Amino acid sequence: MRSKLPDSLPAVPAPSPDLTPDARPDPLTWLTELDGVPSAFAATRDGIDVMLRDRGLRRTTPDQTAESLLRGAHASAVLEGSASSAEDVRSDSGDQIAQAAVRVSTELLSLAPVLGRSPAQVFARLHALTGGESAGRPVSPEATDRLQSLSQTLLRTSAPALLVAALVHADLVTAAPFADHNGIVARAAERLVLVARGVDPASLVVPEAGHLALRAEYESNLRAYRNGGTNGLHAWLLYAAEAQTKGAEASPLRT
Repeated sequence: MRSKLPDSLPAVPAPSPDLTPDARPDPLTWLTELDGVPSAFAATRDGIDVMLRDRGLRRTTPDQTAESLLRGAHASAVLEGSASSAEDVRSDSGDQIAQAAVRVSTELLSLAPVLGRSPAQVFARLHALTGGESAGRPVSPEATDRLQSLSQTLLRTSAPALLVAALVHADLVTAAPFADHNGIVARAAERLVLVARGVDPASLVVPEAGHLALRAEYESNLRAYRNGGTNGLHAWLLYAAEAQTKGAEASPLRT
């Protein structure tokens, strides 16, 4: 059954007639004031920056990016229910879920420029790449509205990129705007936000692997996000900072 989003999820309010578009308040500012959230994401960002700086971002190779994307595709597929191993994914012999995740990873980075212009178009394209039912079309007018609202939030916020990525991920999973593979779309979107907003331009962090490493916490915090109002949202953000740290540890730069 498709679940409704928590009432406390940040939504984009109608613009005040007294405000120009540039003067409207950032819809996610209040999230940066939740207890422990700024420090948690700051620590995660510092860890990512140190990893990239120490290994020399400009000396990384396309092969390392490809490896990161492959690791992410495997982890995301497993979280979606795939039984395929990493070796199956590498040899292109994985099950249908794994193949869907790999197709998404193959085109993912080309969508980074589009994310800054039309996030909703990117979400639809990610789903179409999975080969799922209805090929990128939302399941209902309400789902379309939710995608548009999330898209407008992305276009208007200057909140820390790691926080924005975490919110996009949870929103897409719990809203389930597409007929299937919403988890694959959501995890790909999280990674894409990190690329597009400059945290990880070469996509060497593997956030999907971080969620797989913390699978029980991942699933329980998504349930809390869906059902727990502001408290659930707060718990998800604190969890997400930890998972993103795990994702950095899974980078090809570390192994």
